[in-house]
Amino acid sequence: MFTFGSLARAAYCPRQWYYARRDETDGRPPSEVRERQSLAFDYPALRGADDATLRGEPIDVSPAVYRTRLDRLADRADWSELVDPAARRVRLEGRECRGIAHKIIENEDGDPPTPTFVSPGQPPDRGVWRPQRVRAVAMAKALAWEREREVPSALVEYPAYGRVRRVRLTTRNRTAYRKTVRTVRTADGPPPRIDDDAKCNACEYRQQCGVRTRSLRSLLGL
Repeated sequence: MFTFGSLARAAYCPRQWYYARRDETDGRPPSEVRERQSLAFDYPALRGADDATLRGEPIDVSPAVYRTRLDRLADRADWSELVDPAARRVRLEGRECRGIAHKIIENEDGDPPTPTFVSPGQPPDRGVWRPQRVRAVAMAKALAWEREREVPSALVEYPAYGRVRRVRLTTRNRTAYRKTVRTVRTADGPPPRIDDDAKCNACEYRQQCGVRTRSLRSLLGL
């Protein structure tokens, strides 16, 4: 049984996942992460807040931009469910994985429920980062397993940026999920190293991993 977070980490870097599992470091998120995630539960108040109030919040855009983005979110058909979800911080137990969905969105029309993950980070220009797509598929599949009905999508919220993105269970996203599950299920030692300087330079396991990070000077041959 895998957690949503461990699958997301494995999708980011299987070797990082291996060391984190070995050291059991996937615990309670830091306070700064929880503070940023809490923004997703206070959209109406933030939408009406003045500049001084917003500057005191852990948002990563200007107050004017933030209010504009929340105004756009308020035009969504699921706005009322986003701000008042049917359930909050729900533990889901699926056939293969388990974890926390920050919100479960439901409506009275009988449409399938939608789980959400609240990301403390920055969204890409379009869509959702691959590790978060894998997490979103895992959430949707776990909720579908519990409810015994199809759950065709999940949401990823980026409240520090006023963005909400939908992840549909397309063939591409299902394939990314299955590939990640297969990677963690078959690992019997450290997976192969990846070739991504940006990821390796920022990784807390780079010394244990043995990746040689290179400076700009060395890359230029100076």
